[in-house]
Amino acid sequence: MQNQVVVITFYKFVRLSDFRAIQKPLLAFCKEHDIYGTILLAEEGINSTVASSREGIDVLLNYLRADERFDDLKVKTSHTDTMPFGKMKVRLKREIVTLKQDVDPNELVGTYIDPQEWNNIISDPDVILIDTRNDFETQIGTFKGAINPETEAFSELPDFVEKNLNPQKHKKVAMFCTGGIRCEKATSYMLKQGFETVYHLNGGILRYLEEVAPEQSLWEGECFVFDERVSVDHHLQAGQATFCVDCKTLLKTADEACHACGSVEHMTVEEDIIEQK
Repeated sequence: MQNQVVVITFYKFVRLSDFRAIQKPLLAFCKEHDIYGTILLAEEGINSTVASSREGIDVLLNYLRADERFDDLKVKTSHTDTMPFGKMKVRLKREIVTLKQDVDPNELVGTYIDPQEWNNIISDPDVILIDTRNDFETQIGTFKGAINPETEAFSELPDFVEKNLNPQKHKKVAMFCTGGIRCEKATSYMLKQGFETVYHLNGGILRYLEEVAPEQSLWEGECFVFDERVSVDHHLQAGQATFCVDCKTLLKTADEACHACGSVEHMTVEEDIIEQK
């Protein structure tokens, strides 16, 4: 374990009026300490998946937490045998996750449900369970009974809600995503639309897989991740998913021919896919 690459994901909605000034020093620091991956900065906060040695990750977290705005930064950790990123990027964005709606999770957000309580919530027949991830992500794994909105981008979720959900009819809604960030905005949006009770999985799928034993789990399949592992299994180890070289379709295993074009050539996740976080 000591020689394994440590992969962490983290985000925080916090006002960063100086986010442009943060970019270059942060990028230089990461490169100096052999940290790879992507960090997104916007006026509304920070969102990241990066990888390094244990020492490199600890140095980065100490660096970030020295800023009082990040002193309570929470991370989700997994391990892999090989570096899942080829470079380090710190990008400036309008939003750290793009919903294109006037919402602020710091002002209004759904009820956080810890992984240990999640099964009870989604087993309630009165709860509508929504997978807020994009369609290609849901293809390799999701929670039992979850509704797939079949979106190609997170910003399409409000249109799905408007056409398919009704605050007067759907009194309880539960939402989940990979690491929790999309649900921060999704539940804030739902509450603004008048939905009465909106839950979301605290820490997302990754924390659920980390804390809930496979024999007790309601998760089915693997979880798509935004790095070259493509997916992780219930033990947060690199999964079997891959991409078709010819048409970029996401496939559950490298053993299958592409169901879209028939190709048998596969590859790992592309940079433009990673940027869709």
